[in-house]
Amino acid sequence: MSPLDDSQQLAAQLLARRWLPRSHPLVKRALIDTELWNQLAARLAGVGLQLVDNVHADHIAVALMRPAESAVFGETGLAANNNLDIPRDGVALLVVLWSLIVLPKRQRQVARSDAIHAGQGEMFATDKPMPLAAAVSPLLSYRSLLADFGDQLGKKLRLDTNLKLLERHGFITRRGEDIAEGPLLDLLIDYDLIAPRILDGALGDVLARAGHPLPRLDEAEQQDIDD
Repeated sequence: MSPLDDSQQLAAQLLARRWLPRSHPLVKRALIDTELWNQLAARLAGVGLQLVDNVHADHIAVALMRPAESAVFGETGLAANNNLDIPRDGVALLVVLWSLIVLPKRQRQVARSDAIHAGQGEMFATDKPMPLAAAVSPLLSYRSLLADFGDQLGKKLRLDTNLKLLERHGFITRRGEDIAEGPLLDLLIDYDLIAPRILDGALGDVLARAGHPLPRLDEAEQQDIDD
């Protein structure tokens, strides 16, 4: 059997591991090599999968293409609120964690990127490096989460159960008593769709009353979403 080429190796690793860090040597190559990226995307598309990438995240992942979803999950699965069998209180917890981790992280990434850009001058105006998520993503205290949202999210037993489920699916990681962003938290949730609904909706007010005021969308972010 002939050795796998780079696109085959990447596809195989993504299928086996579900996500890969952007620092992975082959991923780093694919991110700057359009031909390799397109070959990888074509291989995955052949089995109904698509690449999921986000400059604000530290990983890439794979997800089902829309036409493949009905073939995999059927009508019942498509009518569910998620296809990972996460219970409703688990989904609510996921949205809260996303709000408390991803929204502040995005604000810090944009602020630091703008600061770097301002220091570079006009010669490098098109080169705006995005700070790594790991460097700016906030850590959440488990005890604080339990105290602030335990009553709404099913008390300690349900909270612990759902945190384990979200960790197993790659949405979060645990660092002792702290909860951190997982590989998929900023990949599989649509920021442009969800962020305005949270910031301008009831959840934003609930989080603020619990002592977790969220950053507001600045004009540039809102313009990107509107576009």
